Amino acid sequence: MYMKIGVLALQGDFAEHMAMLRRIGVQSAEVRLPDHLQDLDGLIIPGGESTTIGKLAVAYDLIEPLRQFAAQKAIWGTCAGAIFLSKDARRPQPLLEVMDITVERNAFGRQVDSFEVDLEIPELQVVQPGSGPYHAVFIRAPLIESVQKDTRVLAALPDGRIVAAQQGRLLATSFHPELTQDDRFHRYFVRLAEGKVTTLG
Repeated sequence: MYMKIGVLALQGDFAEHMAMLRRIGVQSAEVRLPDHLQDLDGLIIPGGESTTIGKLAVAYDLIEPLRQFAAQKAIWGTCAGAIFLSKDARRPQPLLEVMDITVERNAFGRQVDSFEVDLEIPELQVVQPGSGPYHAVFIRAPLIESVQKDTRVLAALPDGRIVAAQQGRLLATSFHPELTQDDRFHRYFVRLAEGKVTTLG
């Protein structure tokens, strides 16, 4: 099946996501204007600075088109992108408010407090049966403070704090899969966009 995944390219590490998509053989396109959303099968909102991404999305009249896109197709937000997807970020800033999660910004501290950890994520067995833990990279990461009943937790830290969740075709990760050599999350998102992954909501 022919797939085309857009990457919101207003700010942040969109180039790394596009490189990962190329690596797994999926066509990608930079998204900066509403017209760029046409004929896409899914969209990735990258890490960066969530307030800046939100303000630029307002400036480029992208908020409502992105909400309409989310109602029909798959979107994945990583780090700042997860904040932008959320219904509540605990502070006033432009949000898409499409995913039933509450997010705490910079929950793990400043950039010097960045860390890496292995996570057990059973859903990734869909793309690579028998594969081991996922090595996740956290940089000034948000925490998914809570999820509503139509949203399922995909990954949590050993202490139970949520770092990945899925609601229907919406995906949020606190960490940065594009900064690793592990392409399982990108392949999982492509399958989600194709409708080949069981969804809730």
